[in-house]
Amino acid sequence: MTLRPVPASVAKQAELRRLDGNAFFKKQRIGAAIDAYTEAITLCPNVAVYWTNRALCYQKRKEWTKVEEDCRKALELDSNSVKAFDLGRGRNPVGCMVEEIWQTLAKAKYMEWELSWSNHAWRLQNLKEACERALAEYHFLDNSLAEDASKDAADDHSEQLELLNEVFCKAAQADMPTQVPDYLCCKITLDIFRDPVITPSGVTYERAVLLEHLKQVGKFDPVTREPLEQHQLVPNLALKEAVQAYLNEHGWAYNSS
Repeated sequence: MTLRPVPASVAKQAELRRLDGNAFFKKQRIGAAIDAYTEAITLCPNVAVYWTNRALCYQKRKEWTKVEEDCRKALELDSNSVKAFDLGRGRNPVGCMVEEIWQTLAKAKYMEWELSWSNHAWRLQNLKEACERALAEYHFLDNSLAEDASKDAADDHSEQLELLNEVFCKAAQADMPTQVPDYLCCKITLDIFRDPVITPSGVTYERAVLLEHLKQVGKFDPVTREPLEQHQLVPNLALKEAVQAYLNEHGWAYNSS
């Protein structure tokens, strides 16, 4: 259902309640902050940041179901909300990432790439056809001015067409879906990392998958077999940044897992 725009006066009042919520949050008055953000949402429910701010409060209280609900709503309003996605990565009591949050974001990002790529391919094809027509017209005029059209001129035209096709083929292949580099993928799932953590052995895994391994299989590193406890896991921030940079550059990779 599409939300209707709210009057400017109501939007201003909602923004004031958000600022109140921010002030309460800084003072660690989480309950008051939740109330303020809830009032802002009631007044103006189509602003994603109100939902993510309240989700942050729920995260402080470890109310994971409410965190998930607010993050999902924020992503419905703004599929590019990194804050909603990061909050959705917050750990529930068994340390699992909210999978639905990732799936919602990944679907939106892939659709965004798909639309962009379709437009790019259409513009590229139009440009190629225009270049071919211009080249044909050039050779037609050149031959009409010459006393006799030689075979060399025809060969020259064919060679230029081949070069033109080669250039546009390379352009069309840019950012085509391929395989995500291995170093950006979990050794267990083989999917691109979402929330990578590194063990004392130096091996990086997807957090949720590794926690499930520790719970269901045993408290040891799946690769090195060294003893391993949950508290020893450290977020691999450098790899997380590398994954995000790759996803920003190659939107198709959101559909690789």
